[in-house]
Amino acid sequence: MMRVALLSLPLVVLVAGCTVSPAHPGTQAALPPARQSQTIAPASGTAQQVDVGAPPLAQWWRAFGSAKLDALVETALAHNEDLATAEANLRQAQEQARATAGGQGPQADLNYQVQRARVSNALQTPLADQSINLYTLHTAQVTVAYPLDLFGEGRNRVRSARAAAEVAAHRLDAARITAISNLVQAAIQYAALDAQAEATRKAIADNRALVAMLERRRALGDVGLSDVTAQQTVLANAEAALPPLERQRAHQAGLILSLLGRPAGSPLPPLPAMTELHLPADLPVALPSDVVAHRPDVQAAAAQMRGAAADVGAAMAARLPSITLSGQAGGSATHFADMFASGNPFFSLIGGITQPLFHSGQLLHQKHAADAALDAAKAQYRAAALQAFLDVDDALSGLRTDAAALDAATRADDAASRTLVMTRRQMELGAVGSFALLNASSAASQAAVQRIQATAARLTDTVALFQACGTPVTGK
Repeated sequence: MMRVALLSLPLVVLVAGCTVSPAHPGTQAALPPARQSQTIAPASGTAQQVDVGAPPLAQWWRAFGSAKLDALVETALAHNEDLATAEANLRQAQEQARATAGGQGPQADLNYQVQRARVSNALQTPLADQSINLYTLHTAQVTVAYPLDLFGEGRNRVRSARAAAEVAAHRLDAARITAISNLVQAAIQYAALDAQAEATRKAIADNRALVAMLERRRALGDVGLSDVTAQQTVLANAEAALPPLERQRAHQAGLILSLLGRPAGSPLPPLPAMTELHLPADLPVALPSDVVAHRPDVQAAAAQMRGAAADVGAAMAARLPSITLSGQAGGSATHFADMFASGNPFFSLIGGITQPLFHSGQLLHQKHAADAALDAAKAQYRAAALQAFLDVDDALSGLRTDAAALDAATRADDAASRTLVMTRRQMELGAVGSFALLNASSAASQAAVQRIQATAARLTDTVALFQACGTPVTGK
């Protein structure tokens, strides 16, 4: 009998190594054609070299050349609440994966029990001492159980839990990229709004001076009342444009504080001005295959797909036989010291096999649900890859078009400024009318704001490109 048991042991081990699971889901996405390196060189402004396939920048925000911006990012990495949440979710998923893995190994428990009992005389055997019907029973035992994972249900559950931990890790990386990208863009927008507000205040001061000049000329009879009121209208419009800018700037300030983990209304840290933000000249752009391999949202979708495949395997194995081995050993006596004396120890070994027979379709539908979840995970992975390619394409297109827009805005601003200066001189000499000055001042004010907006657009497009490529965020 012992020989039969020893011969069957390798067979049990071999069967225990079998795992029922679907074919490993492929993570190959249809890749777009690789782009070529190019130079974005507008007639005016900074040229940017797009290097396709170049190594990514580990701390890409430093390319903007602002120590104040660098300090903001370091603060956010240390205190952002969304990152703290993602980090806690990662720890939870990792511990859950360890707990799931631990549940597949042997389990041992130690138990001690003391019982005080009285036996009825009517229940005692005729030969027993009738005077001894009150006793104390001490029992100590060790129980060991081990589920033989014949068809891999447990192993698949471990794989699923580990895949969930991978998803949490990639989501933490994505949260870092999102938080820092949002912070850098908020800082750029704050600087742009501050510059626009300053340009608007300058326009207000210039228009007030023009109104005063026209009023003096009206007193001399050179211009009429309509000329003065027209310029006053321009002044009022400029004054009306300032409060919305200040409100938007206050909103960006609140957003920056939130990303830094501080309540709204707290003092702002030093923020960079537009003149302190420099457009990065070198832009490493990942190849399509690298985007799929490194973008955390795509990798999270791939890990989720692997977890869904493991869930399918677990659902398949749940419909097959399961074997559990268990045993217990201990001692029992009426005196504590005699529990393991001769005759008092005991043991038992139990082996059990269970084959699901009828569960009203529960196990079958759980398998179908797992199949559907796997199909959804595959589609989600493909969608994440397509979105990644679209983000990179949009960012590159934005860089090209906004570079041209900034070039045009720069030329328009320079021309409008020169026109305003010349028109003002001509107005003082009486060579042009007030409406020429009115048009020149309006054009100059509008051109200055558009130049600031175009400058901010090139900066934010650069941030969007770093984010789209899944450039890793390191720090803290």
